[in-house]
Amino acid sequence: MSDALSRSMEIRKHVVRTDRGVVAAQHRQAAEAGAEVLRAGGDAVDAAVACGFVCGVLEPWMSGPAGGGAAMHWRADSGTAQALNFGMRAPAALRIADFPLSGEGLAGDLFPWQRVVGDRNVTGARAVATPGMVDGLATAHARWGRLPWNELLAPAIRHARRGMAVDWYAALIIASVTRDLARDPHAAAMFLVDGQWPRPFAWTALAEDRIDQSRMADSLDILARDGADALHGGDLGAAMARDVRDKGGYLTSDDLAANRAQFQTALSVPYRDALFQVMPGLTAGPTFARALQHLATEDLPSPEAAYPAYARALRRAYGDRLATMGHDGETAAAPGCTTHFSVVDRDGNMVSHTQTLLSVFGSRILSPSTGFLMNNGIMWFDPEQGRANSLAPGKPCLMNVCPVLGHANGKSFALGASGGRKIVGAVAQIASFLADFDMDLNTAFHQPRIDVSGGAQILADAALSPEVITALATVAPVTAARRSLLPYPFACPAGVLQHGADRYGATEVMTAWGDAVAEPA
Repeated sequence: MSDALSRSMEIRKHVVRTDRGVVAAQHRQAAEAGAEVLRAGGDAVDAAVACGFVCGVLEPWMSGPAGGGAAMHWRADSGTAQALNFGMRAPAALRIADFPLSGEGLAGDLFPWQRVVGDRNVTGARAVATPGMVDGLATAHARWGRLPWNELLAPAIRHARRGMAVDWYAALIIASVTRDLARDPHAAAMFLVDGQWPRPFAWTALAEDRIDQSRMADSLDILARDGADALHGGDLGAAMARDVRDKGGYLTSDDLAANRAQFQTALSVPYRDALFQVMPGLTAGPTFARALQHLATEDLPSPEAAYPAYARALRRAYGDRLATMGHDGETAAAPGCTTHFSVVDRDGNMVSHTQTLLSVFGSRILSPSTGFLMNNGIMWFDPEQGRANSLAPGKPCLMNVCPVLGHANGKSFALGASGGRKIVGAVAQIASFLADFDMDLNTAFHQPRIDVSGGAQILADAALSPEVITALATVAPVTAARRSLLPYPFACPAGVLQHGADRYGATEVMTAWGDAVAEPA
């Protein structure tokens, strides 16, 4: 497919610069909501709450209240980093016997597990894990928020009342999973038109089609009034859990009440003259740390000479991850269903926040009582027993998320990305661009990257020079790919940076909706 792409087209994005706060997100309107919160006097955490919930409305297939994730928080007044884990767990009533191996080889979604009968660990109600996103945002807000919780959910409620517009990008995303959505009557009713994907345009004409998200708006209104407890142990969560069980899953109110966000000690990663802070535990944070540990042994005289070193360091780090944390390898063709945003406020507080449903449209089922798409977090587990990451009731999911805080060359920054196993490689390279070569954010985000998460081969940006490609080939076989709007050959980062009184924000160049938005004057 990439053979048909223009070779003369160049796409660039402007990096936002301001002396106030900045929000960089995969959806411009979510970033705008966060920036307006900053203008109203909100903390970076307040902006993250607003941005996170709007992302769940306007990118409902990427994340939402029925998902999970993790965030890194930098508090300028104390000069400390806090890690917040709001990941998913397998329901306590999950039955391993319900996931027999089919004997048909590898599954065809994100991870190369042995295929399960009926893909029950990928689609449908049995694939649903216990979510934690709402409590993650609420827990951070309870500690550091300045503005009332209900005001922070108001932008998401307004967007849901109006319904998200279906443009060409949304239509393509929906089209990619139409067959799966059609199997669930409630998901089909929300996203499909007469059982088919929506058509928002002809060759030269645009339409104004909108998805009916009124039920989601009602549920968000409940969360605005009653807080996270409405979902984690309250009536809203009970209704969602009942919907999942009615469709054959395991989720209960007790699962939701038990799965609450947890602050953890950040993993500090010294690197040359820089310092990074990442998530510990069952995330990609330890893999990021291992990659930089390996990279620190390499000589990096220039960005061009660094790519073989990146390949070696990342290959070794992924090998460590698979040996110690369970095999979570992503297939090269499948996109992850995740969103990342980064925030810095005018006081210098920063948030690096990643939230996810795992696959695109999660389990491809909708909770009709809440209007929320459900995650498919069970797919994070290896269905074969006896391994480090084998499926088990009540077990926390091994996530690929990698929110990062960094301090290098007199600059502080918050980085992260979406893209499954591609995330950690992208974030590690951008971290190196900033630390090793003192790049500005604009240069770092436009710099070509490589990916080594797909197995034995290196996927390299075709914009790299023939000399770099040849050098990479001495490490492993190389496949060159051009950055495209869809699908994404590489991860989709978003970051903010502060240097003195200046604040900057940037998102992946090729994301159609992503943007950084400065706090209005």
